[in-house]
Amino acid sequence: MKIKNFFGHLKTINKHRFLVFKLSVKAGIPIIGLLHDLSKYSPQEFLEGVKYYNGKVSPIKICKKENGYSKAWLNHKGRNKHHFEYWYDFAAPNKTPIIPYKYTVELICDNIAASLTYLGKNWTAKSQLDYFLNRNDLKYINSDIKKVLIDVYKQVEKVGINKAINKKNLKNAYYKYIKS
Repeated sequence: MKIKNFFGHLKTINKHRFLVFKLSVKAGIPIIGLLHDLSKYSPQEFLEGVKYYNGKVSPIKICKKENGYSKAWLNHKGRNKHHFEYWYDFAAPNKTPIIPYKYTVELICDNIAASLTYLGKNWTAKSQLDYFLNRNDLKYINSDIKKVLIDVYKQVEKVGINKAINKKNLKNAYYKYIKS
């Protein structure tokens, strides 16, 4: 393992978590934001991240491309409820259930922070929706949750992060599509 990769990966994780925390405070879920992605520091996730770190894309993507899977991702998605893959169950009658509000908001903050982290100075409010829609795993997300995310990312494009990410707006977007 290269020392440069170790510190580069650590810096990326810390930057991402700090951005999620800032967004989570604005969204009204500060404790969730503070605890976000702590599993990334576990040996299972961190060491793979260091090995495949390149500073441009997620090490998980590189590992999956090289090996066909990522042990770090399997560990991560199984421990972090803000990932829609956590909720997916091939054997359940409803394979893609509704993700509870607080985890949906964390998912929104996570997606924005990830795109800000990996796109860097190339990030624009418009690129947020594109960043989300260009994923190839969207078939695994509940269709109503997907509508919430798209609605919020369109708001980010239209009015910016500061106006789109707040507790009132996020509750309105969630309950617009999710019937309790």
